[in-house]
Amino acid sequence: MIKNKVISGTGLFLAACLFVGTIILANATLTKWRIDLTENRLFTLSQGTLNILASLDEPVTLDFYFSQKEMIGYPLLMNYGVRVRDILYEYVAHADGKLVLNIIDPETFSEEEDQAVASGLQGIAVDAAGDRAYFGLAGTNSTDDEKVIPFFQSGKESALEYDITKLIYKLAHPEQKVVGVLGQLPLFGDQNQGVKEPWTIISAMKDFFEVRDLGSKVDVIDQDIDVLMVVHPKDLDDATLYALDQYFLHGGKALIFVDPLAQQDQTPPDPDKPSVMPNLDSDLKRLLDVWGVEVTNEKIAGDINLAMRVQSSDVRGPREIDYIAWMGLNEGNFNQDDFSTSELNLINMGTAGIINSKEGAGITVIPLLQTTEQSMQLDRDWLVVQRDPTIFLENFKPEGRKLLLAARLQGHVRTAFPEGKHIDVSAGDTVREDPDFIREGDIHVILVADTDILSDLFWVRKQDNFGVTMPQPIANNGDFVINSIDNLSGNNDLISLRSRGKYARPFELVEAIRKEAETKFREREQELQATLKETEEKIQKLQQEQEDKSTYILSAEQQMEIAKFSQERLKTRKELRAVQHELQKNIERLGSQLRFINIGLIPLLIIMLALVSGIYHAHRRL
Repeated sequence: MIKNKVISGTGLFLAACLFVGTIILANATLTKWRIDLTENRLFTLSQGTLNILASLDEPVTLDFYFSQKEMIGYPLLMNYGVRVRDILYEYVAHADGKLVLNIIDPETFSEEEDQAVASGLQGIAVDAAGDRAYFGLAGTNSTDDEKVIPFFQSGKESALEYDITKLIYKLAHPEQKVVGVLGQLPLFGDQNQGVKEPWTIISAMKDFFEVRDLGSKVDVIDQDIDVLMVVHPKDLDDATLYALDQYFLHGGKALIFVDPLAQQDQTPPDPDKPSVMPNLDSDLKRLLDVWGVEVTNEKIAGDINLAMRVQSSDVRGPREIDYIAWMGLNEGNFNQDDFSTSELNLINMGTAGIINSKEGAGITVIPLLQTTEQSMQLDRDWLVVQRDPTIFLENFKPEGRKLLLAARLQGHVRTAFPEGKHIDVSAGDTVREDPDFIREGDIHVILVADTDILSDLFWVRKQDNFGVTMPQPIANNGDFVINSIDNLSGNNDLISLRSRGKYARPFELVEAIRKEAETKFREREQELQATLKETEEKIQKLQQEQEDKSTYILSAEQQMEIAKFSQERLKTRKELRAVQHELQKNIERLGSQLRFINIGLIPLLIIMLALVSGIYHAHRRL
């Protein structure tokens, strides 16, 4: 018996040693072997990355700086560093010898630290002595071009592959496409409008393209511009419209943003008419009319399903409420077959216009962004005057059709200037002939009926990361713009990499419960207001019927009517509180069920499975 116990104990000890040794050996030798079970396959190289690696013509060297010793006190960064190192090994494995990876652990006051600083990496202080740790990537190509990721942010892990592939792509293709930006919003900053820094969308575009500010008017568009980005074309003169017309007809690609109510337009009111709202809309009506499409200036798209939550105040105090004129579009609202939108998760838009095709239009209109069928057209002027989001909810009547917010326009069109002349601004408003004038041609543009989609307000938040303020995307607005420019300029490999992780993962069932309860709440609230109005009218009628018009003493009938209304009001308020209480109770009940499933049910199932397995094997031995 004792011998059997010794043998059994020795066997258990050897099994434990074998188990630990296997884990150590696997961690040391099988770092590239993974099974990716995440929803968006965040840990698997995408086809776009594989295409870029396969297209490398010359070697690219990657220096990964990771201060592993100094980061012992930062377990989050330590684990993330191992993750970055492992995925870099994956890149090397698929690059067919065209990627050279150097793992560098820079110690304080070492040559490696000097090299990291010289490359532009950002160090973080790890102790009171001033020692710094580095966690970034520097890449070089055969012509000594250098690109860096100064510091890997753990909060951007879902964009890790995209950031690394973007660095490699820029080293493999140092020549940049040229994007010209024409418009009247302060995208590049404007001291006169109080905008000191360029919008984040411009900084994001400069990561990939050479971006040129063309101002608000042009006479000629340079032929070396690969993609033209037109933003808020407002009150354009004939010379600019003619230049755009001919650019499009000669095959120039363009991304156009127009808006019936641009909230970032800082145009001041007319001093002679201070009570009149300034003109905040834009369009390319002269060109769009010829193409057979329109973006009406009088209507705004609103959607109850996509409404964004905003802060509002009423008699009950501050609260959150759905604002149907601001929309958060998700995968169901995107064209999943188009490169510009197929990989996106969330786009936020504000007071967007509606694109309509005219009867007999000769071009192809491919939808990119659309509302749901629970949408309606809002009157723009009403939206400007009325600031209470509750009013829009109370008057919401879905039209049962999707509204088009962004589209790809392709086809053969005629010129909007059949006379073949234009105003030459540089020649002092004289008319001259254009020797390169053409009367028709094929166009390829992407039209977006919103400019607020570009504003920082709708897609980025500024966050402090170890003393450095960096924009953190909360939506795919920037990805949509860069995807569209990439696609128009002929490159699609990077598009599939953007936004593989979700920015927003809402509790859909909780949202459905909340919307249902709030709809019921609004309906009962409207009934209360109708009852109030009806009762006040009855009281007013009773007062008018009094013989003595000067007395303020209420009659018995008036007193009974007021008492009746007070009881009705008290009853209705109780019902409203009951609706809110039921809403909270349903959400709490759902949360309890999820906690039970995650914390209790799964472990219980594992225990039961182990017991059943043990009993089964015990019976087999008998």
